[in-house]
Amino acid sequence: MKATIQLSDHFTYNKLLRFTLPSIVMMVFTSIYGVVDGFFVSNFAGKTAFASLNLIFPFIMILGGMGFMIGTGGTALVSLVLGTGDREKANRYFSIMVYLTILLGIILSVVGILFTRPMASFLGATPEMMEDCVVYGRIVFFFIAAFMLQNVFQSFLIAAERPKLGLAATISAGVTNMLLDALFVGVFRWGVAGAALATGISQCVGGILPLLYFIRPNTSLLRLTRTKLEIKPILQACANGSSELMSNISSSVVSMIYNFQLLRYIGENGVSAYGVLMYVQFIFIAIYIGYAIGAAPIISYHYGAGNYEELKNMLKKSVLLMTGTSIVLTAAAFLLAARLSNIFVGYDVELFALTCHAFRLFAFSFLLAGFNIFASSFFTALNNGAISAAISFMRTLIFQTAAVLILPLFFDVDGIWWAITVAEVFACVLSAAFLFAKRGKYHYI
Repeated sequence: MKATIQLSDHFTYNKLLRFTLPSIVMMVFTSIYGVVDGFFVSNFAGKTAFASLNLIFPFIMILGGMGFMIGTGGTALVSLVLGTGDREKANRYFSIMVYLTILLGIILSVVGILFTRPMASFLGATPEMMEDCVVYGRIVFFFIAAFMLQNVFQSFLIAAERPKLGLAATISAGVTNMLLDALFVGVFRWGVAGAALATGISQCVGGILPLLYFIRPNTSLLRLTRTKLEIKPILQACANGSSELMSNISSSVVSMIYNFQLLRYIGENGVSAYGVLMYVQFIFIAIYIGYAIGAAPIISYHYGAGNYEELKNMLKKSVLLMTGTSIVLTAAAFLLAARLSNIFVGYDVELFALTCHAFRLFAFSFLLAGFNIFASSFFTALNNGAISAAISFMRTLIFQTAAVLILPLFFDVDGIWWAITVAEVFACVLSAAFLFAKRGKYHYI
């Protein structure tokens, strides 16, 4: 058995799990940023500050999602080029994506800081929530370029066959975030400002360490080189990664709609309960996303090399792994609802009861989420951004928006908690239909 797993290998279950595990852990640690912020803010600054953080967070993720688009779309393109054997071109494209991320990050930082207050007002922030929304948003936006770089390198380190380096950088960033949250929020009592500073500093650790690695001579498949920005690969990468951007934007927009509905039906407690559900979802969904990110370069490489047997192998094993994982996570979410709710809102009896009830209904969404996320990522890896974007757009925006607006008319507040599960059912049907329809073109079945 070779010590280093290469993209060109044939992947058994053991090898596939070993190769994707670092990216899974990377995504879990990345998702912990917001979760740790929420834990400390909720327990040390109170539920109003907690609701404020949850209200502005979708706006932050919409702008930060540009990093996911460049990372996933650019990695699929670079991995495909690596599959053809052109290392020089792959390095050039990789460098273009990194420079684009830095430039775009600076621009979005300015935009985010300027529009935090108007967006908080648009999202329905109460006078009590407004200043916390603005403080948290502006501080996090100051570091948005580092956040985007971290998202980009999570994908590219896998394509460079250095997933363990990505894991080390992400764990370092995650530990930094936890320690600083404990210090700034728990000890110094800086509230949402402390949580935002902790997140921003930790994102610098996760984004800048990989940048330094690629700047220096290294033994990976990729390294940064001097090059000019080229329109064609940028458009290819952005089009191909548009599904991830769409998914990010759609999820954030849907979160805003959820908050609107919850403020209408329940009030501030509803926003806080939904925030707890989102934190757990971040971690659980991160497992699916991490696997998809880890598997994508393998799929792109073998598609570029014309190795259709390995495409069949990857699809079959991935669907089975997603199915098994989904069952385990659904059971875990249902059984641990009370304990997980208690971590965030155990100090408020009414809010705790509401969150537990919502949790048990929300848990069933994990049954199909893994398959839908992988299906979208699978088409991104095949450089078919249109289908990938269609799955993401319909799953996260159309189906969820319709469900969260319509179901409460028949089932009151419970309709809001069931909405995501209903959306996943429709998305599963759509994903399966696309996989069946395109089997002849890509030869994966």
